[in-house]
Amino acid sequence: MGRMSRQKGKRGERECAAELAELLGVSARRGVQYQGGPESPDVVLEGVPIHVECKRTERLDLYTAIKQANEDASSAAVPVVWHRRNNQPSVVIVETSRLLDLCQAIVAGAAKMAGPSSGN
Repeated sequence: MGRMSRQKGKRGERECAAELAELLGVSARRGVQYQGGPESPDVVLEGVPIHVECKRTERLDLYTAIKQANEDASSAAVPVVWHRRNNQPSVVIVETSRLLDLCQAIVAGAAKMAGPSSGN
């Protein structure tokens, strides 16, 4: 992979982290790329058990991307692929069988961020 491609990937990961952080109301950052595997998703969402693979490319091999996310995700994380082409909105891809798990992970993460209730 060339330098320009790596730079585009890094920009895509930062873009993904910023977008998901704002949308979900959590802290997000780029993962530890050199490790590979469950401890290194492309983007880490604090308190949300989702394994995010970011793909910032014009042509996405969807099933290869979701296979990578599945293989790299820990058993406790829901594997998803974030993708964006130039001049297009981003999309999040999840296997239908994991859609409910994704919703539950997001709700659980939001509840953690909200903290303990005031007991009104």
